[in-house]
Amino acid sequence: MLAGPTAVGKGTVSTCVREHHPDVWLSVSATTRAARPGEVDGVHYHFVDDARFDQMVAADELLEWALVHGRARYGTPRRPVEEALAGGRAALLEIDLQGARQVRRTMPGALFVFLAPPSWDELVRRLVGRGTETAEERGRRLTTARDELAAEPEFDVTIVNDDVQRACAELVDRMGVVA
Repeated sequence: MLAGPTAVGKGTVSTCVREHHPDVWLSVSATTRAARPGEVDGVHYHFVDDARFDQMVAADELLEWALVHGRARYGTPRRPVEEALAGGRAALLEIDLQGARQVRRTMPGALFVFLAPPSWDELVRRLVGRGTETAEERGRRLTTARDELAAEPEFDVTIVNDDVQRACAELVDRMGVVA
């Protein structure tokens, strides 16, 4: 499991893993938020409406789910994760803090990795720099980020994302994937 605060680079590190380590299976989360520019349904996320998300929750189709930043819901489809693990593949779930806590209860043997920013100022710079949120949304995300950073001790391993290639390599190494 890979978790960390908003704008820390979870998606960027996951993309690096996808590109350089095809043997690692990456989960694709479902979300009720709108796609950002360049995001592709089924690749970056499964973009669903509230009604479909409600159906997924009711049918226990999600391994975990949460309302994130007080706005959109995100969740990890259960069946693909179970199939990857049953097939002996290393699996990477990119999830938020709430989701990590839920998965910890159901999969206590999993490795929980916290992706940390090099500094608070760098985290703010990354969030502002991506230009995908309004000032109000950035404020909400930064408030949530403080809580997420405080949860770092709940994780098995912390990786500082000061260099994407290095963080990617460390993550794959910690997962026990042979290069």
